Formats: sequence, C-alpha cells, structure tokens
Amino acid sequence: MIDTDDLRKIAVFSDLPEEQLAWLLRQAEEVRVDRGEALIHEGEPAEHMFIFLEGELRARNEKSNDQLYYSAKAGDVTGLLPFSRLQTFQATGRAVEPMRVARLHKRIFPEMLQRMPVLTERLVALMLDRVRESTKESDQRDKLAALGKLSAGLAHELNNPAAAVKRAAGAIMEVRKELRASYLRLDQRSLTREQRTYIADSEERAIQVIQNSDGTFLSALERSDREQELEDWLQSQAIPEPWKIAATLAEAGFNPAKLQEVLAVVGADALHDVLSRMNYALLAARMVKEMDQSATRIFDLVQAVKQYTYMDQAPEQEIDIHTGIESTLTILAYKLRTKSINVERDYDRSIPKICAYAVELNQVWTNLIVNAIDAMSSGGILRVRTCDAPRDVVVEVQDNGSGIPVEIMPRIFEPFFTTKGVGEGTGLGLDTAMRVVRKHRGDLSVKSKPGATVFRVSIPKSTGAQRAS
Repeated sequence: MIDTDDLRKIAVFSDLPEEQLAWLLRQAEEVRVDRGEALIHEGEPAEHMFIFLEGELRARNEKSNDQLYYSAKAGDVTGLLPFSRLQTFQATGRAVEPMRVARLHKRIFPEMLQRMPVLTERLVALMLDRVRESTKESDQRDKLAALGKLSAGLAHELNNPAAAVKRAAGAIMEVRKELRASYLRLDQRSLTREQRTYIADSEERAIQVIQNSDGTFLSALERSDREQELEDWLQSQAIPEPWKIAATLAEAGFNPAKLQEVLAVVGADALHDVLSRMNYALLAARMVKEMDQSATRIFDLVQAVKQYTYMDQAPEQEIDIHTGIESTLTILAYKLRTKSINVERDYDRSIPKICAYAVELNQVWTNLIVNAIDAMSSGGILRVRTCDAPRDVVVEVQDNGSGIPVEIMPRIFEPFFTTKGVGEGTGLGLDTAMRVVRKHRGDLSVKSKPGATVFRVSIPKSTGAQRAS
C-alpha cells in the first residue's frame, strides 16, 4: 500500500501539500515486479508515468542490439511525462531487483497539473534530464550545454506564474468563505425579485469588466483619484473600512454615480451587504483571472521549451527558422528583461522552410543572442532580421554594444577563446555556432563597429545538413 511518506522520499514531491499527495495516490496504481520481469516493453504505447519507490530497472533495446538504453531506481520518475510527445517505449525495462512502482495513466495529467501547478517546473526539468541521460552523441551534448545556459532564467520564468497560481489558489479559499457569509447576510434581507436581479446583473457586468480589462482603462493617477472618490462616497454612507472595497470597485469600473444608482435601488439598509458581496465576488473573479493568466504563461513557456528542444521529434526535419528564433527569445526573456533589452524583429515571413537539425540551429540563435545581450548595457537594442537570399536563408543578430575590438576579431571563433571574466564564459559559444552552421553547409560571419555588431548566418535552402560521419 502506497502512502504519502513514500512520495515524500522523492525530491519532486517532497514539499507538496498533503492533500495534493493524497489526491495523487488516489489516482495511482501500485505495481510490483519481480527480478527479471518486465515493467515496459519496447514498442508498447507510452501511456503511463512511473514513480519508482523500491528496486531498480534497466531498459535495453532487446529487439535490436541489446544496448542499455536507460536505467531507473528508487526515487526516479520516468515513463511518459506530461507535455512529452513520446508515443511508444523505445526499450524493454526489466527489474534488476524486486521493484515497487506507482503507475499513473496519462488521462490524469491535465487535472494533475491544474491541481499541482508547481510541479510544472520540476516536470520540465525531468524532461530535460531525460534528454541529458539518453543523449550520447557530441552534437546532442552541445544542445544540452545550451539548455544549461538557459536553466536559471527558465526556472525563474516558470517559478513566477507557478507561485502566482499557488498564492491565488490559497487566497481564493479565504475569499470564498467571506463571499458565502455575505450571501447569507444578504439572503436574510427582504429584497424584492427586481432588487435581487439588479444586484446579480450589476455584479455580473462588473465581473466582466475585470475579466476583460487589461488594467489600462485608467492611468495610475486616474485610478488613485477614482479610488479616493469611491472611498469618500462609501465613508459618507458609513460603510466600514471603505478603503478595502474602493480599490476593487475602481478596478471593476465603478464611480460614485454608479454607487448612487445602487443605493437608490437597494436602499441604505442593504447597501453594505450588497457592496460586500460584490467586493468578494470581484476579488474571486480577479484571482481566477490571475490563475488563468499564470497558467497560460506556464503553458506558453512549456510550449517554447518543446519547440526549442524539438522533444521526441526527428533530429533533422523541415523547419521554419522563425519558430526556433521565437522559442529562443521566449526562453531568454528573463535575461532580456533583467537588462531592459528591447527586441526589434524584422522578419521576412515569405522565406521558405529548410531541412535542418532544428535543435542545433537553436543553439546557434541562443549563443548569438546571449553574446549580444552580454555585449550591451542596460536599455540596449537587439535586432533580429531574416531575409531571403538567392540560394540561402539569412538570419542576422545585431546589437548596439561597444563592438568587438579589431585586435581580437580574428580569434572570436577559436575554441576556448573568451573575453568574459573567469566563470562567465567557456569560449565555446561561437565555436559551437560555427560548427553547427558549417554542418548545415552554411556560413557564419561578423561585422562590428562601436554601436553595431552584426552576426550573419546563411543556410542553404536545398542542400540540407551534412550527415555526421
């Protein structure tokens, strides 16, 4: 029998709330596997995520070369992870010693992520670890090195919306209690059907304002003035703690004239209870909106990671280079924001798709953009341009930093050459970029002067990438 103590021994679940772990256990099936028996078979549909509680598994390609594919032991989470495009298991996994495993079907993933949004960052990390552990070729190791550069910013980007969802989820329970109490107080009043209909309609319209507004219909100064007007009006009606209600009502588009209308319809005796109910209903709507926006941000980031890594897709395929550039910019958003870098895009969307190693090209965009960010001071301008040349697809990354000194220009593509401080750079970024571009039979060049450094990547349209020998 699996209990929450079993899950707390595993890092990704160790600090989750008890009720979330209890829900997870209700969805899980305990599976015991004796030594030599198989938990998964090569070619089987990948429909389950496995949480290893005891024992060890080793997966081999038994139908082909019997080479070790991966291993898993107590404390690991493997199998099909949320957001993965894995369709079938690529190896047969057998128990090295008796195993006890919690098995979760993929049909619970949407609800699991909704209930436990903080898991998203950890599951993305697990997916990246899966790639790291299963990758052996040098070009794949280069891709993981590029992902390593992004991990801190990506973790920050995921943590912010996940934390917002967690905060809102906790606060909405308190709001729910107050909302229920305000409903009960209002139900005890002798209001007519017309009055109750008016209250419900006014509340619904105000909720729609909050849900549809981007918060810019009033400037900061106008909003402050509006809140003060509402607070003064509420105080004139002897409403307790008017400052708690005024901010929410201002956000929902209320003004003193609208409150005067509410007073005329419901009367002075019921006014406090009516406004209290509206206030808590609007707070709940705001928190739901915040949760929705945060969940959308998490989804967009996960999509960017999937696009950047081309997880579980063929290494070489036909791609639109703009997709890779945009996913790279999304993942680097934290670095761009930290230095207040403005991004200017000049894309020629008519350029054709090319056959390429998409993940490796994303390394190129990553290295060039990171170098551009590092070269600029706060408030710099990063310009990314694409264009169609007669035989090539061209991408240019330009920054308005101080430029590359003439004396080091001949060395910038050399392995291990770097102008950054100790611990800040390996000197492999531009070397890796050059190797990837040459693998695609393309060209990488640079022009630099103070205020304008441009790296230009040209990739042939039709020849595709050279196969690794």
